[in-house]
Amino acid sequence: MKISLLLLTAAVVVFSALTACSSKATRGQGTRYKARFEVAGMCSNYTFSVIEGKIDPWLVEATWTNPQTNKTYWKAFGISNPCAFPSGIKEGDVFYFEIMSKKKEENCAVCMAFYPTPGKKLNIKVVQ
Repeated sequence: MKISLLLLTAAVVVFSALTACSSKATRGQGTRYKARFEVAGMCSNYTFSVIEGKIDPWLVEATWTNPQTNKTYWKAFGISNPCAFPSGIKEGDVFYFEIMSKKKEENCAVCMAFYPTPGKKLNIKVVQ
């Protein structure tokens, strides 16, 4: 009886450890990716593409074509936290980022003009 309880407990611990790790990896938290700042649309309507790192394909658009320019981008995404994006990074620049799980409260003004961006948005933290 004690052996079965011990085996059951060990199985639960191993299962918990495996699912916790895979959940974190799937969400991308703590994983560093390399991106290119593709389009600096007006009013912080930014488009980026992942150029290095194995990102979950559900988090980005496999391909996205900008209807304004007809240019296509691969592994494209927009950002859900434009106020936290560093102003020193310009269109065409390459940078590293991590995906953040929680969106911080942002206290900045962003105009409401529209410029097309990919439908998938990520909450990112730039890490240089």
